[in-house]
Amino acid sequence: MNTRMIVFDMAGTTVNEDNVVYKTVQKAINEAGFPVTLNEVLAQGAGKEKLQAIKSVLDVYANNTDDAVAQTIYENFIAQLSNAYATLDVSPQPNAVSTFAALRSKGIIVVLDTGYDRPTAQSLLDKLGWKNGVEFDALITASDVEKNRPHPDMILLAMQQFNIDDGRAVAKVGDSTIDIKEGQNAHCGLSIGITTGAHTFDQLQTAHPDHIINDLSELINLLN
Repeated sequence: MNTRMIVFDMAGTTVNEDNVVYKTVQKAINEAGFPVTLNEVLAQGAGKEKLQAIKSVLDVYANNTDDAVAQTIYENFIAQLSNAYATLDVSPQPNAVSTFAALRSKGIIVVLDTGYDRPTAQSLLDKLGWKNGVEFDALITASDVEKNRPHPDMILLAMQQFNIDDGRAVAKVGDSTIDIKEGQNAHCGLSIGITTGAHTFDQLQTAHPDHIINDLSELINLLN
């Protein structure tokens, strides 16, 4: 079945924001008295809605499952993130814009989906100057659905918006294992990992993607 839509993760996949979100998650967790590392935050939190990411990191590395503690850390994280974004230098990942253009010229729908809430995701797009209908065709965020990754809800919502009823016509691309699992749970025709972000080739491989790429431009040949 031909690919009609590609759903791309944002941070680490199509957007380079120097891991500022996960660095801020780490800082907020550290300030609460839990000495986790950035690698630990990335290993457990990458791709997840950020409150869930905090809960996962605390559960695995601090043996803490107190929702109230996680909520307090999350609120500190949100407050710090707005300050971090004020001076953040954001750039597209290599070949993101040209790949989007090449795909859209072939009639393939380009969707961005993200574990960020909508205000955070929109602030990234504003910094990049990317506009819906120009660089991409739709934005789906963690705050738009009831269940977040690895549940397929964001991809299913994108499919609904463009009247696609068969997941085999969709490809998912992301830099974390949870992106790959999201695509698999949506029954996407292709679930593709990329090594430009949170997880290494070996980490991505544990989720059994259909392909792993090192650059977004590889998608064109892959689809051909």
